[in-house]
Amino acid sequence: MPYSGTVQVGGPADVHELRDLMISKVAVGPMNNNAYLLRCRATGEQLLIDAANDAGTLLELIGDDGIASVVTTHRHGDHWQALQEVVRATGARTYAGRHDAEGVPVPTDVPLDDGDTLRVGEVELTTRHLVGHTPGSIALVYDDPSGHPHLFTGDCLFPGGPGRTTRPEDFASLMEDIETKLFGELPDETWVYPGHGADTTLGAERPHLGEWRARGW
Repeated sequence: MPYSGTVQVGGPADVHELRDLMISKVAVGPMNNNAYLLRCRATGEQLLIDAANDAGTLLELIGDDGIASVVTTHRHGDHWQALQEVVRATGARTYAGRHDAEGVPVPTDVPLDDGDTLRVGEVELTTRHLVGHTPGSIALVYDDPSGHPHLFTGDCLFPGGPGRTTRPEDFASLMEDIETKLFGELPDETWVYPGHGADTTLGAERPHLGEWRARGW
């Protein structure tokens, strides 16, 4: 079946099969968090984005091949509940945004800054630092050489708007970053994989940027 990006807690993974990369999406935990397993087709190396909850489900998804690395998109607790258990079971290297690493209770092996590159096998991902939802939130961009980009946004961008902020200055900062670093650099075809709920594209969201700024959330 074609990839839809619609998953439910306790349900099967949905797999997006690209030429060089396989992206498996599952929903876990009481806050319906998304976790994404990326697998390089050429090497079989795997990377997990957000060990959010339910380590058993995540380890079953990872399988016997294990993972080389796990990325935490931001410091909020619902995104790292299973991190310690997954790292203990797999020995994976840990990554997080430099300014959120202190808020993640599992030590970060590699702090990430804006523009940093990390790899899963032969596939490259680029880090975008987005300030506002948290000080060190990051998004990851896979610029597929045989198709359109793929963007993992954590809680910074969802269908219908940016992630939650608590102060007007945080909202302004987040909007500035997603407008310049995401909408300003990536095409409408870019597929967006958020930290909760359904997927979207930048093209579906772009017409609403003015509405989001006007409403202030």
